[in-house]
Amino acid sequence: MNTKSTGRGKTSRTGKPKSAAGKPAAKAKNPVKKSASDNQKLTGKALKAKSKYVDFKDKQKKGDPLPSFNENAVRLNKYLSNAGICSRREADVLIATGVVSVNGEIITELGYKIGPTDVIKYDGETIRAEVKRYVLLNKPKGFITSSDDPYGRKTVMSLVKKACKERVYPIGRLDKETTGLLLFTNDGDMAKKLTHPKHRASQLFDVELNKPFSVEDVEKLLKGIDLEDGTSRFEQVEFVKGSPRELGVEVKGGKNQIVRRTFEALGYEVVKLDRVSFAGLTKKDLPRGYYRHLTEKEVAFLKMS
Repeated sequence: MNTKSTGRGKTSRTGKPKSAAGKPAAKAKNPVKKSASDNQKLTGKALKAKSKYVDFKDKQKKGDPLPSFNENAVRLNKYLSNAGICSRREADVLIATGVVSVNGEIITELGYKIGPTDVIKYDGETIRAEVKRYVLLNKPKGFITSSDDPYGRKTVMSLVKKACKERVYPIGRLDKETTGLLLFTNDGDMAKKLTHPKHRASQLFDVELNKPFSVEDVEKLLKGIDLEDGTSRFEQVEFVKGSPRELGVEVKGGKNQIVRRTFEALGYEVVKLDRVSFAGLTKKDLPRGYYRHLTEKEVAFLKMS
């Protein structure tokens, strides 16, 4: 496997890069902002540095409680599930039947919690939980975001199959023609948090349209566009590279193809779409078709945010 140093961990080549992606966009012109207090530019430089998160106290859509990342106390059924033994519900059955022990003692209590130094055995065999992996890919065009495809199309899983021995899954999805950042992990709590309606992870996109974008439509994007599955509202919109057809936009949340559908509702076609930032992560020093593992600092940041 070919490798390339990125300065922030190992970067591995998983597909033939078509371009030196990740270069900063040219200085923005004619900025249009949502408010006077938010004057950060959405040029390529600002996009890669931006890592703002929503205030968790804000009233958001209802959903399951955000997952906890307390590594010192884990439910026994979750530990068994993470180790690949069975599902959590099936683990409850195993625990109740008395085939799971902790430090030599049979545990039948549902909801029992274990610590990092405890020794867990199932049917006499010691269980070791799967190591958590976090892989960031700069997705090229032509790959669908799916673990497999019955029609034989290329999937993003083929691009990260050599990243680690553990089975990782993409958080969210990018359509076949969209390029940019896609995060993979086997950490279910992390995936749940980043896709949770209350969290609303920030996403920054470079957009190229089929025709010049009207300044009057900028305000519509900021106020909100009604779609069939709810209102789509962009956090920021700005022209980039001095072209009326190219924009930098920020959205929060993970509705399917939200950027393309929003522009289509205004009568535009998205010619190119590139996600340059996701949840504060950027594609700095990560060429198209390559992946890298997140650093411990980046993982800690995502957990705390």
